[in-house]
Amino acid sequence: MMKSMTGYGKATANRNGKNIEVEVRSLNSKTLDVHTKLPQNICGKELEIRSMIASVLERGKIDFVLNIVNDESEENLRINETLLEAYYRKTIQIAEKLGVDTDKGQLLTTLLRFPDVQKTEQEDPSDDDWEAIKNVVAEALAHLDEFRTQEGQHLKEDFKKRVELILSYLNKVEPLEQSRIKTVREKFEQRFEELKGTIDVDQNRLEQELIYYIEKLDITEEKVRLRNHCKYFLDNIDTEVSTGKKLGFIAQEMGREINTLGSKANNSEIQQIVVMMKDELEKIKEQVLNIL
Repeated sequence: MMKSMTGYGKATANRNGKNIEVEVRSLNSKTLDVHTKLPQNICGKELEIRSMIASVLERGKIDFVLNIVNDESEENLRINETLLEAYYRKTIQIAEKLGVDTDKGQLLTTLLRFPDVQKTEQEDPSDDDWEAIKNVVAEALAHLDEFRTQEGQHLKEDFKKRVELILSYLNKVEPLEQSRIKTVREKFEQRFEELKGTIDVDQNRLEQELIYYIEKLDITEEKVRLRNHCKYFLDNIDTEVSTGKKLGFIAQEMGREINTLGSKANNSEIQQIVVMMKDELEKIKEQVLNIL
């Protein structure tokens, strides 16, 4: 099933007074590139979390954030009294020096908000807590994977539309190709008639050169290969495995055939059609970079 590399997932839970929240985002990348932000007491579990991410997401630039907020009950709350007293004494000293009246109660309330004065201690998670955390991680990853799947289906429909447009443009080349060969032959014959009587022309050699030139302009092989590449592309967007890199290779081959069509065109209408094909192919290439 086609999946996008872009996605977002979030999950939350509450266990034993702990609010567990996981957010995970992904963007396109050639490899799996994981960036994690974890609470200090969970850092020892980072490798296990990375393993969970890799087993689900396979590839992409991943930003993973895990937050665990304890209820700020009295038993969890710690006040750095030494630091608070130092702030208080220094503040009073400066106020007296400057002749500023201070409301000591208000001052104490303000100082309690200073950095590192208060903190809620985080204990290492128990086995049960860790199982709960892993469940939240798995849920967030599942939501992101579902998001990727939905995006992938939208991209799949877009790919189908653009490949079918390329094939429809190719069909428009058919009648122009026949008239183009006829025009080239008529120009040769007209020029030959103009040269008659002025130079000695070998009729057989002229015919050989004409045939050689027309064969060089023939685009039958390019049309056949382009159709095959388009069919192969459509076949591969329906497979059950990741196909992003493979689709990129097929798109490159499609581009080669379209470019050759343009170089052999020798016809303004065909060249205009080739430009429209290239426009659709560029849009395909841009989106392929986002496929898992």
